Amino acid sequence: MPGVIKNDLGKIVLSEDLIANIAGYAAIENYGIVGMSSKSASDAIIQLVGGDNIKRGIKVTTLDEGNQVDIDLFVTLEYGVSLPAVAQNAIQNVRYRVSDMTGLEVRNVNIHVEAIRV
Repeated sequence: MPGVIKNDLGKIVLSEDLIANIAGYAAIENYGIVGMSSKSASDAIIQLVGGDNIKRGIKVTTLDEGNQVDIDLFVTLEYGVSLPAVAQNAIQNVRYRVSDMTGLEVRNVNIHVEAIRV
């Protein structure tokens, strides 16, 4: 279900792919996150064939008539970084960027550390 913003002039419909792209760019801006991990088997197959996509590893769930979202990030972190500090920075950055660019309320940002890379 896409995100929906309603106002006096009508409504704006934001696709989940758009929200995932914004969240992906906001996540990889953070020091310590070196990549996104596959969240499903189809993402893993696309990655194997050479397709790289910023929204791989991001799950967007739309809530409450489309004006609230939950975002799950499946990330690969750099070895030696403080996991809680990187996660907290990523949560704040993703929440701010998605809210600022789309006008949607970001209810939760969940970080799933799938791997650590040296």
